Amino acid sequence: MEIREAADEDWPAVWPFFRRIMAAGETFTYPVDLAEDEARGWWLLRPPNRTVVAVDADTGTVVGSAKMNNNQHGNGSHVASASYLVDPDHGGRGVGRALVLDSLDWAGAAGFRGMQFNAVVETNRHAVRLYERLGFRIVGTVPGAFRHPVEGYVGLHVMFKEL
Repeated sequence: MEIREAADEDWPAVWPFFRRIMAAGETFTYPVDLAEDEARGWWLLRPPNRTVVAVDADTGTVVGSAKMNNNQHGNGSHVASASYLVDPDHGGRGVGRALVLDSLDWAGAAGFRGMQFNAVVETNRHAVRLYERLGFRIVGTVPGAFRHPVEGYVGLHVMFKEL
């Protein structure tokens, strides 16, 4: 797998799984019916922020993507944040782990002192386990802050890793 900077030309490959993940409504706080133009603007970030794609080395297929940015501005701009998408058809192959590790490398090289995830849905157990295995810890949970389409109101974890 190769992880590289995303180009505008990658969006048509990202959009189908972006739309599928958002429409499911299980893991992101984005609107489930987010329009493509708006989604593109939210996902494809410009420097100094960063968006990458994970590409299957054998087929050239985009199998995931991540966006990275400062979590806050001003006096909070020394902490990074990131979001990850793995095409559900390519899950379980280490794509998410590779994207998280890439984002941590980027954040460290960019001088950030930590990485914070503001809204990890507590029922997204696979992601929570992955983040914890990579050194993140849950620093708080907002009870009932996420309306899961199956589980009802569930918590959103705030997770943090010092860099």
